[in-house]
Amino acid sequence: MRSRRQYMLKMVMVVLALAALACGNVSLFATPPTSATPLAPTLTPLPPIPVQPGAANPDEPVVVTGTIPFTSPFFLEGIAEPYVLLEDEAGFVTRDKEFVFPLASQSIGPVEFIDEQTLSFTLALPAIPQATYVDVDNNGQADTGVQIFQVAYWSNTWGGPFLEERDGRGWSTAYTSAITDPNNDYEIIGGTLVVWAPDDQQGFPTGFGADGLLFTEDDPISLIPAGYNLVDLDQEPFRIYKEAQPQLELIEGVTAVNDYSDMNYTDAFSALFEKVSREYPFTEEKDVNWQALYDEYLPRVEAARNDEDFYRAVHDFAYSIPDGHIGGLFNRDAFFADYGGGFGLLVAELGDGRVLVTDVLPGTPAERAGIRQGAEIVEWNGQPVRRAIDAVDPRVFGSYSTEHARRQDQLIFLTRVPTGTRINVTFQNPGGLPQEATMTAAAEVDSLLQALFPPEEALNLPVEGQVLESGLGYIRISSFSDDFNLTARLWERYIQQLVDNEVPGLIIDLRRNGGGSGSLALDFAGFFFDEEFVLARDSYYNERTGAFEYQDPPTRVRPAPTLYEGPIAILVSPSCVSACEYFAYALAQGGRSVVVGNFPTAGAAGEVGRGQYKLPGDLDLQFPTGRPETPDGALLIEGTGVPLDTTVPVTEDQVLGRSDPVLEAAVQALLDRIGD
Repeated sequence: MRSRRQYMLKMVMVVLALAALACGNVSLFATPPTSATPLAPTLTPLPPIPVQPGAANPDEPVVVTGTIPFTSPFFLEGIAEPYVLLEDEAGFVTRDKEFVFPLASQSIGPVEFIDEQTLSFTLALPAIPQATYVDVDNNGQADTGVQIFQVAYWSNTWGGPFLEERDGRGWSTAYTSAITDPNNDYEIIGGTLVVWAPDDQQGFPTGFGADGLLFTEDDPISLIPAGYNLVDLDQEPFRIYKEAQPQLELIEGVTAVNDYSDMNYTDAFSALFEKVSREYPFTEEKDVNWQALYDEYLPRVEAARNDEDFYRAVHDFAYSIPDGHIGGLFNRDAFFADYGGGFGLLVAELGDGRVLVTDVLPGTPAERAGIRQGAEIVEWNGQPVRRAIDAVDPRVFGSYSTEHARRQDQLIFLTRVPTGTRINVTFQNPGGLPQEATMTAAAEVDSLLQALFPPEEALNLPVEGQVLESGLGYIRISSFSDDFNLTARLWERYIQQLVDNEVPGLIIDLRRNGGGSGSLALDFAGFFFDEEFVLARDSYYNERTGAFEYQDPPTRVRPAPTLYEGPIAILVSPSCVSACEYFAYALAQGGRSVVVGNFPTAGAAGEVGRGQYKLPGDLDLQFPTGRPETPDGALLIEGTGVPLDTTVPVTEDQVLGRSDPVLEAAVQALLDRIGD
């Protein structure tokens, strides 16, 4: 359940904007991963080599090469150890989505960049592969069978260089030599398979049969040559052939971007509308009247005369829906026209209603106006400051699923205005009297960048930990989208040290975690549970049936090799988004942890891997397509966030960095539990 996160898009887009100013100018793989159990190698007795490559058999396959085109923005996210795999398809033959790829079967090959949207690969074929034999000739007799493979792109996260259970199961549905149908349970419907036969007496299908499905009883069958064979499923009868060095292109599949960028504005908008209005998973909960939206925004699109006009129309259409996973649009000219000016000022809202200045950048209009850190803003441009904040529309990089997430960005964008805008402000510096000043917005983005990416976080590792003075463990997870291998190894090491040193309780800080890989997040959750349980089920719109249907298997939390049994406190905020929320929600199950924060998580839970769009004017946009539900059918997280067990009011000392009352509350909650 990978998710593309709106807050990551904010980072990327703003950095791009800053760079331009300085110059003066989203499971892609098999089914969801699970916790690991030791893999016992199963060695198949080696039959005689049926075909020896060489002068006598010049067409016998020995190496497969090819390309991996990709459009998905998530394709390389977090990937540190990518490769191609000669993937054992016994899972598909038996329709077993929990099939574990045998360790002995895993022949892998390197991948390399060709350009920014293409990889190349090389995969040497083993003389005698060690995958699972499957008898697919349906003749009622027990035959040795054949070994069936896809060439598939994979990445290792856990353990050694090969795949284990947590890395994935089942069969690949994207970036593979075969084509799968997401509207029919990911049945293989085309592409190329690699088949190895121990002799020339094994049968193999030559077509899909009347039911249109592969490896079922009505398949027409013929004998297949001994050794390696390529099977082209796009012809019927299938073309079964040998080629010494075949070249294949791996198919991106359902994760490919929906590219409408070559269309005119009106056609692109209509194509976008047609697809998202069908596939958006929260229409009822968000009370979306799609036809009314189309009628409202189509005239604006039709009247667009340039890319900026088109951007503004699509922006207002998409962001009218309150969903934190709708985002990604960016037009540089529009951004700097509307938000390129600032005052060098950062503010925060306290639990008692006051609005304080948390930082003033040197050499900026705010500093020249005499505003100091810790000052209270009383009025903003003639209005009480909280009323002025209420009026801010913060939907710059995306929309919002919850009001508390929206409020967080209203505070950031209160101070973002067109360059040259004059603002009257009434403020009171610490220990001083109220005073008024007029500020003129300068062309600056430093204050925006600092609000989005605090400088102290620039060199942080994705997982960092320590033992606090209280004797409790503390681990901060800042991302589930950083280097997956590094993130997993750091996490595993910290948890093992907690166990080895008998640390009595653990605080996990997720307050600035923008999400990433939901699979990785749930793997992390497995370190705290000794029994497997179903967390959620995801449904997607099915083009064949015209309805939302569950995608099996359900999302599970499975025990990890190491178990931490002490009490846990989870620190959250509206900046905990998507996969971060799944992790926090999982850890809250069964009373396993106490959730502490000023506000709940962002409440953005829709899966976005299939909902990527490219539009005219070099615009990118994403809409969620996956609908997460609890096992009993209730909507999960979306629109609410993970609720708090302990709510901590925002204090002056907190926003000025003098104390951390959220952490203090978590420490006390755990000490109370341990004392009990």
